Amino acid sequence: MLTYRTAAVLSLLFPFTGVPAVLYSLRASKLAKAGETEPAREAGGKARDWAWYSVGFGLTAYLVGFVLFILFNNHGAVRVVFFGWSILTDGKAWRSMLKGFWINVQVFFITEMIVLVWALVVAIVRLLPGRACAPIRALATLYVDVFRGIPAILVVYLVGLGFLQAKVPLAGDLSDNQYVIIALTLTYGAYVSEVYRAGIESVHWSQVAAARSLGLSYTQSLRFVVVPQAVRRVVAPLLNDFIGLQKDTAIISVIGVLDVVNRARFINNNKGTLAAYSMAAVLFLLVTVPFTRWLEWLQRRSQNRTQGGR
Repeated sequence: MLTYRTAAVLSLLFPFTGVPAVLYSLRASKLAKAGETEPAREAGGKARDWAWYSVGFGLTAYLVGFVLFILFNNHGAVRVVFFGWSILTDGKAWRSMLKGFWINVQVFFITEMIVLVWALVVAIVRLLPGRACAPIRALATLYVDVFRGIPAILVVYLVGLGFLQAKVPLAGDLSDNQYVIIALTLTYGAYVSEVYRAGIESVHWSQVAAARSLGLSYTQSLRFVVVPQAVRRVVAPLLNDFIGLQKDTAIISVIGVLDVVNRARFINNNKGTLAAYSMAAVLFLLVTVPFTRWLEWLQRRSQNRTQGGR
């Protein structure tokens, strides 16, 4: 536990914000020597609190100072390359970036809808009972192992370029966006199916036994009893995977789709900076940060319900 003497030492690391911690620490020491135990403890507690304030504000101030040093050192080269004002205020560049980002958003939403269904099918297949279902269970397991083990960018290359070159039946004449959706669905379907499977297996076996005893078939038990409970339990992990999916839509640029990354590359090549990449990063943040905060809110609400809170 942090003592008031240690608090005083820590406050010395941040002299501009650590004065109250030092004063309270000295006061606690003086009161302790005088035998005034309760006032000494109170002063010691305030010394510890101010020490943590000192550490928090001090580290923040040093971090901000370091960032400003990086941005303005060497005649502001970092600021110009990554945050060139002439590009950041270029309306034409922003319109081009937004047009490309809309492609990323479309790919994300379409892929997400397909993955939600496809991954659930794979998870259910992996849990089918009986020896007769062993071959299809093995195929589902093989699919999950393969596409969880291959990097997403390689899947995009193989599907986006390979299907067209090989003229794969029923998939040899699709658009680049459709190839990308297939590739991301194959990759994230494998990950999300494991999330579903964990949720289904977390439902106690007695739930299935009770459903079967009421005359429900195995399929009906899954549909009306197991899957609804499983989906509610895995909402947070599912949303976490979809945050990753939103970011991974940037991979589609490798096969020539005019998404936000490729448009940023063209702008950077014309202007001789990397500021357009920073613009693209801002666009992704505008989507992923609110999504993340929403995910945290859902997790807190789920914890409150589990613990009997509001």
